Amino acid sequence: MPEATFTVRWPDGAVTDCWSPSLVVHDHLDEGATYTVEEFTRRSAAALAEGSERVRARYGFACTASAASLDRIELRAATHAPDARVEVLRLFPPLPEEAPR
Repeated sequence: MPEATFTVRWPDGAVTDCWSPSLVVHDHLDEGATYTVEEFTRRSAAALAEGSERVRARYGFACTASAASLDRIELRAATHAPDARVEVLRLFPPLPEEAPR
């Protein structure tokens, strides 16, 4: 299962890498987009939960690393106002491009 990293800039200027067990994060966040802390946390939680469920479906157990990644996001988010802005700097790896039809 391909994993992904998403790099974000928090309202205080700190840049952190967040980890996902699945490329599903591309369905929830857009590279270059800016979200409120509240929305970023909600979107990240949805992406990480979905990624963890993909791990469960494939291997029979949830992904504890996904839960740990969400914990780190929520701890960092709690230090900022809910309406402050988080910028998604990078989603890696990028999604494969569709083959021409």
